[in-house]
Order: sequence, then C-alpha cells, then structure tokens
Amino acid sequence: MKAGWAGAWARYGDWVIAVGVAVALVITGLSGGPAAAGTDVVGFGLLAAGGLALVARGRAPVTVLAVSGLCAVGYQAAGFDVPAVAYLFAVYAAVRSGHRFQTIAASVVVLVLLPLAALASGLHDTGEAFAQARGALEIAWLIAAGAAGEALRQAEGRAEEAERTREETARRRADEERLRIARELHDSLTHQISVIKVQAEVAVHVARKQGQEVPASLLAIQEAGREASRELRATLEALRDDDTTPPRGLDDIPELVERARGFGLDATLTVQGQPHGMPAAVERTVYRIVQESLTNVARHADAATASVRIDCRPDVLAVRVDDDGKAAPGSAPPPGLGLLGMRERVTALGGRLRAEPRNDGGFTVRAELPLEHTMGRTP
Repeated sequence: MKAGWAGAWARYGDWVIAVGVAVALVITGLSGGPAAAGTDVVGFGLLAAGGLALVARGRAPVTVLAVSGLCAVGYQAAGFDVPAVAYLFAVYAAVRSGHRFQTIAASVVVLVLLPLAALASGLHDTGEAFAQARGALEIAWLIAAGAAGEALRQAEGRAEEAERTREETARRRADEERLRIARELHDSLTHQISVIKVQAEVAVHVARKQGQEVPASLLAIQEAGREASRELRATLEALRDDDTTPPRGLDDIPELVERARGFGLDATLTVQGQPHGMPAAVERTVYRIVQESLTNVARHADAATASVRIDCRPDVLAVRVDDDGKAAPGSAPPPGLGLLGMRERVTALGGRLRAEPRNDGGFTVRAELPLEHTMGRTP
C-alpha cells in the first residue's frame, strides 16, 4: 500500500501542489482588493499561471523561478495584494536543485520590482507601496524557503555519497575475495596438477622411447592434465580480472579469433559501426562472450567454421557467434558454467542473451547489451 501511494505521489505530486497553490492564490485574489468582482482577467490569469508553473519545478527549476516571480510582480501591478506563495515554492525547488546564485539574483530582482508594481497598481504613497510589497514577499519567508531547499539538497547529497561509499566498499570486498580465491586455487591446485601433467608426459615419453605401447589410461591422464592446466589458468585469469588490471575489451577480440584459427578453426571477425568509446563493462562482457563461445566451439562443437559479428549501434552493442558444428535444431544447449556465466554477465548489464542450435545446423550465441546506464558497472 505504501509503495502504491509513493508511486502515485511521484507521478502526480507536482500537479497536486501546482493546482493547490493556483487555487489558493485565485481564492485569495477573490477575497478582497479592487478585483474582487472578478473583472480583472489578466490578474486572475497571472495568479493561476504562477501556481500552475510549479508543475515543471522539478524539470526546469530556474525557468519556473522566473515565471512565478514575473507572475507575482504582474498580479501585484494589477492590484491584487496576494502573497507570492508560488514564488516561495519555486525558490525552494531551485535551491534544492543547486541553483543558489540564480535564486539569489532572481529574488533580488523580485524584491526590487514588487514596490514598483505596487505603485503601478494605483498606490501613491511610497511607504504604503513598500509595506504592500513586504507583505507580499517577506524576506524571512524567502530565507526560510531557500534554507529548506538547501538543507534537503545537502541531505540528499549525503545520502548519495553514503550509497556510493557502500557500493565502493562492496566492490572492493568482492575484488579482495576474488583475489583470495585465486590465491587459494593457485596454492592448492596448480602444483598438484602440474606434477600430474609432468609425470604423465614423462611416462608417455619413456614408454615410447622403449618401444612399448602407451596405455590408453596414461594418455587420458596426460590429456586431462593439460586440460586441467588450461582450465585452471583461465579461471585464475577471470578471478584476477578486476579494476586493478587492464580490462580485456573489443580491441582484444581479434587475438581470440586468431587463437581459434590456431586450433584449426576457420574463424572470421566482422565489426560494424564505431567500436570506440564503449563502456568498459560492456567491452569486457563482449570479450568474455566471444572467448567462451569460441572455446566451446573448439572443444565441443566439432565445427569447421565459426563467425564472430559485432554490431556497434548508438544505443546497443550486439554480438553474435555462429558455428557449423554438430548441434541439431531443437536440441537443448549443453549445460555448463560457461553459458551460465555469459548469461549472468549479460543480465547484470540489462541485456539479453540467446544461445541455441541454428535451424540450418550448428550453434549460435547472440547477445544485445544496452549502452545506457552501464557506466561504472562491473559484470
């Protein structure tokens, strides 16, 4: 229920305040003065316009400040001795938005013009004109409105700084945890896997040198050791890929394609649009998608060709990796942490990922990453 009220107020709150102030000003104008009979259309129009202008106080606070001030001067000149309530709301909104100097300048101008407007309304006594102007816009009210706006602006700034500090602390702790895991993996696994791989290779070498048939189990151990070393190295690189090291990006993708060609894969790369100036988080995610996709093609797809297409549009960066492997239409993609990791990275940036067999055979991975609201994110 509270969330519903909050959403409704966020949507219609400015209108409620603007209409309420406009109605209050018009009623005050009707309650007395020479225009009580309702014949001064211009004066009533200025009363209503000064209040209704508050609808845009969140989007254009300085403009609203100027409009409400001119309306206050205008209906004072038309003979309406009505307090400049709308202008006080505009002062509060402008100071809250950080426009302090513009507010001070506009308020000085309004304070100077109000006595002149009172004289223009028909008053011949200068003292009475200044008294009417002072009643329309008390300096104390003006200071209070500005102080309230400044206090809320500072409170919001402190809240944003606290939120930013919490995010930076959480990111730093996550980076420290990644590095700790990388160190643990390196210390506990790298040595043992290296020993297994070296011993298996030595055993295979000795068996071949002596003319003996190498057991299939020994060859399997040798290959498993090599594969485990590659996987562990890739895992450690991913864990250490934080903001303290140069991030991988679009400029590094040609290296991935060239490496895939070294595996015997006929890999091609096509880039459309201007790939420069992309958010670092988007570039890093595209690199990981291409890396994981080409690795899967080389290891599992039994494919002869693979194509990487990157389309840099003004609002979206799209990447697509296709192969002509053995995946059949309608079959489910093989489960694995690589595909899950790609999906998590894309989702974290508000994008979409599709990984599925193609209708004409082979497999495709397609991702679209929005370029708005991604600055500063780390997938």
